[in-house]
Amino acid sequence: MFQTLYSIHASVWLLLIISFFATYLFTNRKIIKVIFRTFALLMLSTGISMLYLMSFPLTFSVKGVLAVILVASMEILIARKVRHQNTIFIWFIFGFTLVLILLLGFNVISL
Repeated sequence: MFQTLYSIHASVWLLLIISFFATYLFTNRKIIKVIFRTFALLMLSTGISMLYLMSFPLTFSVKGVLAVILVASMEILIARKVRHQNTIFIWFIFGFTLVLILLLGFNVISL
């Protein structure tokens, strides 16, 4: 069960990042936004399921919180682009949390 969730979770992470950039580039296409949000929900639900199966270890719990912050920053970036607002600080948050999540996910750093 865990290995299946892990495979789905890892695949959806890649699709989420790809769909985010597609959504950011083509903000006037509603279907791309729907696909992006579907991947975000699937990524969060598989992540929470894996956390539950592992009994919520600290490192992966922090990674989960960072993932929620990452998805929120993605949504804010898309919304601010539509409204033509400044996005520099949000891009910094996006990049920082993405790097932290990848480092935690590949066990480069641990808590």
